[in-house]
Amino acid sequence: MQFDPSTLKFDDKGLIPAIAQQEGTGEVLMMAWMSAESIAKTLESGHVTYWSRSRQGFWAKGESSGHVQKLVELRVDCDRDCLLVIVDQTGPACHTNRRNCFYTAVRDGEEVVIADPML
Repeated sequence: MQFDPSTLKFDDKGLIPAIAQQEGTGEVLMMAWMSAESIAKTLESGHVTYWSRSRQGFWAKGESSGHVQKLVELRVDCDRDCLLVIVDQTGPACHTNRRNCFYTAVRDGEEVVIADPML
């Protein structure tokens, strides 16, 4: 069956959440937004491109940092309203220079940092 992005359930801004996961380890790296056009750019180039809500433009992961996400596989959830992007991540995925964006945890009611920036 041919993939048809028009069957995805985008929000009222034309965006869909996308969770990036490291190939092989299953580590959840980050969550970002994609548009139909950023999905097309990702599938064409093999490098993950998101839609930046703050910049109101395309954001090719790693274009300035060099910490690129090579697309391994794009998955669609059962409700077609969320994507799982399996990637090969080069360097840190988070803009804080951490491996992933989920570097804080709530433990016993306290928020604690559980991962330091990569050197």
